[in-house]
Amino acid sequence: MFRNIDMIPQDARYDVIVIGSGAAGMAAALFAAIEGCKVLVVERTEYVGGTSALSAATTWMPNSRHSASVNPDDSREKVRKFLDGVVGNHSPAAMREAFLDSAPEAVAILEANSEVKFRPYATHPDYEQQFEGATMRGRALEPVPFDGRSLGADLGKIRPPIPEFTIFGGMMVDRTDIGHLLAVRKSARSFGHAFKILAHYAGDRLKGRRGSRLVMGNALIGRFLASLNARGVDILLRTEVQDLKTENGAVTGAVFRSGTIVRHVDARRGVVLAAGGFNRHPQRRGELLPQAETHSPSAPGHTGAMQDMALKLGARLGEGNLDNAFWAPVSIRKRADGSTASFPHFVMDRSKPGTVCVDQTGRRFVNESVSYHLFGRAMFEHNKTVPCIPCFIITDAPGLKKYGLGMVRMGTSNLASYLADGYLTEGASVAELARKIGVPASNLETTIAAMNRYAANGVDPEFGRGTTPYHRVNGDASVGPNPTLGPIATAPYYAVRLYPGDIGAATGLVINEWAQVMRADNSPIKGLYACGNEANSIMGGTYPGPGITIGPAITFAYRAVRHALDETQARDAA
Repeated sequence: MFRNIDMIPQDARYDVIVIGSGAAGMAAALFAAIEGCKVLVVERTEYVGGTSALSAATTWMPNSRHSASVNPDDSREKVRKFLDGVVGNHSPAAMREAFLDSAPEAVAILEANSEVKFRPYATHPDYEQQFEGATMRGRALEPVPFDGRSLGADLGKIRPPIPEFTIFGGMMVDRTDIGHLLAVRKSARSFGHAFKILAHYAGDRLKGRRGSRLVMGNALIGRFLASLNARGVDILLRTEVQDLKTENGAVTGAVFRSGTIVRHVDARRGVVLAAGGFNRHPQRRGELLPQAETHSPSAPGHTGAMQDMALKLGARLGEGNLDNAFWAPVSIRKRADGSTASFPHFVMDRSKPGTVCVDQTGRRFVNESVSYHLFGRAMFEHNKTVPCIPCFIITDAPGLKKYGLGMVRMGTSNLASYLADGYLTEGASVAELARKIGVPASNLETTIAAMNRYAANGVDPEFGRGTTPYHRVNGDASVGPNPTLGPIATAPYYAVRLYPGDIGAATGLVINEWAQVMRADNSPIKGLYACGNEANSIMGGTYPGPGITIGPAITFAYRAVRHALDETQARDAA
């Protein structure tokens, strides 16, 4: 329930205070509320949801109750081998074991006691298919769509989705919806699905409200919010944390400020930090990220301020991660309102037939079908020796029409605005396109000629595009012999610039298996917990599969609450 800070009494007492309102923070608040705790959630921005609300909200939860329905042969041992192979020594194995211990239980408790519901997808593969134990389905869950009308006015408190991920000016769609919309003339079932969601959105527009059929990240946050409201959890928006209260080395509460009003609030069982990490920290961003032009599509609340407060209490940041952030290639465009759109190129174009990505010399540098994180890593690595930031994703006229390119959606007929503002570059020939984007024409012509040969025989001898099930599932199954390779041969030709985009922090506060924030001497700061991207990633800066941030975020939120309750109950009993 949303409150104004003046409604919170001075020296108020809660059982649990949660700082941040993304999936991690809301999960911690909900787990505590399910246990009967009095809970306060504090959010510094005007919306709840954080980056979780902007994301697909895929949630990697191996061996949950949903797994057996699509992958009955999966096992904890297979998951362990997979994570050991991908993550290795970049994070403690004990943290991964804690995750595997509690992930299934966390899902079960949420679904049995709240509006939070998940579903598996028939095909949703781990990214690193070359490692033993990888699977094509069952570990990655997605939130079930949610009717936001049940939230009433609180619907407007959820961070809206990235506009470029919506259609018709604000209608949210997930990949199930996209499949039905593309098949609307071929299937009665698809026609019915499309009619239903379009009618829902038309009703929203007629009533002057934002799209209320929530999918992906908005669905997850909407479900959390409905559940927190039902349990009477207090939520403060536009509220800054001024300080953490301590007593004898333990965290006992926090000091909050909203406008001119200040409140000192006690937390009897614990304070959970879940404010998203350092991605918009003015100094740490420069210290931890590569020195190159990068763009962050994450939410604005990830200032790292809570990490600074924890560090002052003796906490430490993680070391040894493969990367300090998770990456995706993004394209950039100015919106009509003057804001900048950072559009992540996850799966809709890079793996599709008839595309190629080149550096500033016109040559390939990466398997375009690898995961978005590996693509981002490849940009940085290659840029050390050859200019590659930005790089270019290129297609031809049929490719643009059939698959789109970034913010240019499939089937777009009027390209004038994209060409006028420079987001999209067009060339009547490969040589002309090369000249316009500033790469050597002979190199680009050689690259595209090679891609056309690879498309004909289905083999990419340079980078192995289409050699793993993950590559192929993101291609076009109707194209052969390789669903990720197709000709780039019909003018005009098109290019979009790609930059590295940090989509989340991997380096964060070191925590133990119970999400307690740890000091440099490896002792816990009593009463202080961290989860989500506020905490150091249990994946060690690697990206094994979809949802490997939100899955652990929810799981360690659960473990934090369990520990906080068990510890205080033991203390009270004594």
